[in-house]
Amino acid sequence: MIVAGISHRTAPVEVRERLVYSAPDADAALAGLRGDGVAREAVLLSTCNRTELYAVEASDGLVGPHVLRGFSDRLGADCSAYGYVLRDRQAIEHLFRVASGLDSMILGESQIHGQVRDAWEASRAHAGAALNRAFQSALQVSGRVRHETALARGAASVSSAAVQLSKQIFGSLRGRRAMVLGAGDTAELALECLVREGVRAAVVANRTFENAEALARRHGAEAVHFDECWRRLADVDLVICSTSAPHAVVSVARVRDAVARRGDRPLCVLDIALPRDVEPAVRELDNVFLYDLDDLQAVVAASLERRQGELPVAEQLIAAEAERYWQWLAGLAAVPSLTELRARMERTRAEELARALRQLDALGPLAPAQREAVEHLSRTLMNKFLHEPSVRLREAAANGRGLAVVDAARFLFALDGAPPAAARPDAPADPDGADGAAGAAGAGER
Repeated sequence: MIVAGISHRTAPVEVRERLVYSAPDADAALAGLRGDGVAREAVLLSTCNRTELYAVEASDGLVGPHVLRGFSDRLGADCSAYGYVLRDRQAIEHLFRVASGLDSMILGESQIHGQVRDAWEASRAHAGAALNRAFQSALQVSGRVRHETALARGAASVSSAAVQLSKQIFGSLRGRRAMVLGAGDTAELALECLVREGVRAAVVANRTFENAEALARRHGAEAVHFDECWRRLADVDLVICSTSAPHAVVSVARVRDAVARRGDRPLCVLDIALPRDVEPAVRELDNVFLYDLDDLQAVVAASLERRQGELPVAEQLIAAEAERYWQWLAGLAAVPSLTELRARMERTRAEELARALRQLDALGPLAPAQREAVEHLSRTLMNKFLHEPSVRLREAAANGRGLAVVDAARFLFALDGAPPAAARPDAPADPDGADGAAGAAGAGER
């Protein structure tokens, strides 16, 4: 198990936005990874704060360099300074922390749960027993962290943090006018926050007008067609941008025209999309305050302290679930190794029995009962020799030492061919339902 990626902890927004994968891009990347023989299983998670590739390697050491090379090609520059690679237990614990909101920009945010689930579902054609079980476990522990700790209670989302940031400009949003670009989950969260803060009038614009209209209706706002929203820039105090456009839609020229008609009133623009919706040069216009995802860090820090006390309990839940997963994975690796060992011993037994019977027949033909007795002796001896190693290998898998013991057994008995089935796409299905449906949906870390 390995994860290779970049996140808000290692890369600025201008790097992250260029490493966002659309659904078709993600599917092509995963198919290429498996088609090139680099990974047996793979899942790609791409949000506004991270792009991470989770995989079961075909051969040790291939996935990390391959993924970071792909990132560098996409970025057009060396990505190694921003990337990270985690393996085995660290990779599992990282996935569980990500799904539980412990690695998010907003500590404890619940939206990432839905993004992890969606990434897993979108990658199911490229996942197998090991990753299916890993992601199911990650979603389960995420649910436990939300319900058994207070980590997510009162925790800001990206949308609410952006609204709080705008209050640093206006003091209060009561009576202000706002525009929301976009009609997805993050845009709706932003609109809800604006309404709670007392915004007097809100406008929703989206390329699909029907979606904007539905969102506006739910929250008492006004829907406008996307190509008509620019003339409204002169009237609003606050703009929150959260579209899924692959490039900037709010240009310097459009904002400059609006500023010329605003007089001295400040305009706050909050760009919480990735890729960014707003051209960075908008920041240079007079009386315009542009903030992007990286600017939310200061707001996040202010709300962090009151939730830090919940971290130890959440970390304990994650550590326990990671250990259970590791024991399951070790057991999955032990079964095919035992099967292979027994098959090899059976071939050896049959070959030696045939040789012994030929030698005995040379001394005089054996009666059927005598031949049966010799064969029974050979089977009994083989089963007795293999019984204790088989029992101990299963015990080792149950107490978390299985992978190390399996590796030792494979070396001692020269089982040096294919790796354990836990790392193969044709591994047996998870008897505990690793392919089952996961927890409830949420709006995402984007």
